[in-house]
Amino acid sequence: MLEACLAGFSLGLSLILAIGAQNAFVLRQGLRGEHVAAVCATCAVSDAVLIGLGVTGFRSVIAAAPWLRPAMVWAGAAFLIWYGLRSLRAAFASEEAALVPSATATVGLRQTLTVCLALTWLNPHVYLDTVLLIGSVSTRFSGHEAAFTVGASTASVAFFFALGFGAAILRPLFEKPAAWRVLDGAIALTMWAIAANLLLNEV
Repeated sequence: MLEACLAGFSLGLSLILAIGAQNAFVLRQGLRGEHVAAVCATCAVSDAVLIGLGVTGFRSVIAAAPWLRPAMVWAGAAFLIWYGLRSLRAAFASEEAALVPSATATVGLRQTLTVCLALTWLNPHVYLDTVLLIGSVSTRFSGHEAAFTVGASTASVAFFFALGFGAAILRPLFEKPAAWRVLDGAIALTMWAIAANLLLNEV
């Protein structure tokens, strides 16, 4: 059981460490100090649900509904392109003060969590990589799938809360508007790169 738990933790952590749309959003919220706990919890719970789906047989759903995969790819790419444009617009905002955390209007919790959930559930990589891969690896631990799931889910909890609250260490750097411009520009490029990769692999 312990072996299965550790294997799940290691796999889950290795998959989530890659810089992606969800991680970039959590980092930005952590730097802004807005709804950090709620965002981290939402990401962690979403990951736990997705991991559970993978372990319990989400692969069979994709096999039964082949149209679901391309639909997720196009929907996810469209959202990433839109969010990239949103970030680029923020990077070139005319008022520099708008980029300073203390001077930026707080975005409501509902709107923040809506974006967070969209970045998580509309990301095809979550299903094509994390869910399917974790689901397939879990079959190696027959009888200990629950322990494997707990391990992988714990990795998500540890990572997201460390990223969200650890971002506060960098907050003094981001008191400069230029740093926010660079971050928003990097987020835009990240979103578009992910979207391009999705579409190129689909065509």
